[in-house]
Amino acid sequence: MTIQYNQQSSRAYLSLPARSQSIPAMAMELSSLRCQMAPLIMLLCFLLAGSAMALPALPGMDRVRWQVDRANRRGPSIGLVMSYVAEDTALQASGYFRPWPVQPFVDLYGRRFHIGSIRGVNVIYALTGQRRLNAAVTVQTLLDVFSVSGIVHYGTAGSSNDSMSFGDVSVPKLVAYTGAWTWKKFKSLKESSTELNFAQFNVPNGGDNLLGSLKYRNEELYSAGKPMEEVFWLPVDSAWFQIAAGLKVNLERCNDTFCLPKTPQVVYGLKGASADMFLDNAEYRNFLFREFGVSTIDEESAAIVMTTTSPGVPVIVFRGVSDLAGGEPTWSSTSLMNLASINALKVTVEFIATIGRQNSTPSVQSSNN
Repeated sequence: MTIQYNQQSSRAYLSLPARSQSIPAMAMELSSLRCQMAPLIMLLCFLLAGSAMALPALPGMDRVRWQVDRANRRGPSIGLVMSYVAEDTALQASGYFRPWPVQPFVDLYGRRFHIGSIRGVNVIYALTGQRRLNAAVTVQTLLDVFSVSGIVHYGTAGSSNDSMSFGDVSVPKLVAYTGAWTWKKFKSLKESSTELNFAQFNVPNGGDNLLGSLKYRNEELYSAGKPMEEVFWLPVDSAWFQIAAGLKVNLERCNDTFCLPKTPQVVYGLKGASADMFLDNAEYRNFLFREFGVSTIDEESAAIVMTTTSPGVPVIVFRGVSDLAGGEPTWSSTSLMNLASINALKVTVEFIATIGRQNSTPSVQSSNN
């Protein structure tokens, strides 16, 4: 009993022995054949199941598994995430994103993962929701369930750097989570070079403050093949950053209601900070810039970079300046938020297109699998 392969038809055939062979001998050969084919069968099952194996055994998940496997059969995609509805709206209105007609989305864990392409590059995008827990959960789902080759994050941010203004886009090289503190006892001794002492902000000046001071804490980073390490700054992917630094993008100066006095610019290599709060305070804004050199402030970037750093997946961040984090003298930032989203999106789209050209992985939107 043998397995024969036909090259013309690309099919394997089971060749049965002559009738003269004894039944026990046939049984032994069948048993041996099962042992030989078991690894092949297991591999086939694994490939068919794909990343959908990560989904839990819950009611209704069979259909979701089928949808996920169908989406993954297109090949690897760029995972694209944003946090605010206005940022999602900017993408939908831009026309850059082309839904996959075979299956335009997968609904999973209360979120919608949109399947499609941007400039011929496979993209799966999702609205994470605000703050770091929502951001991390969404990105982890993308990494565990879908076939993604990297994570691109774009959105809006407040600026704590007076050299950056409305509509500018920051591509940070480093981000940090500045919302993890040890709240120290009143009149505790200073332990690190950077602490927030509330007494320094008393009005009128002078005296103590019962709130004492805050000491900033590192994050515990768990990454593949390395022991846990405590880190404060988290770098974006260096290769992707170099690609982004070479982009030439003309940003928008006007939206439907307002025009800026000068054309915004793309700024590379600065630092960003995230915390689970919306910052609208000039003094704390100045403190972050003075003590940490932070230029943009948001709620999600650090969580997204940290989540992708653990498995070693490439990640990059594009943040458009929508406000000055409490430092605005007169201008209202509300009317400029969509302009910041549009400009951040323009840089994001050019980056995705460039990645697609370099990787030579065209979209397979026409697939009907």
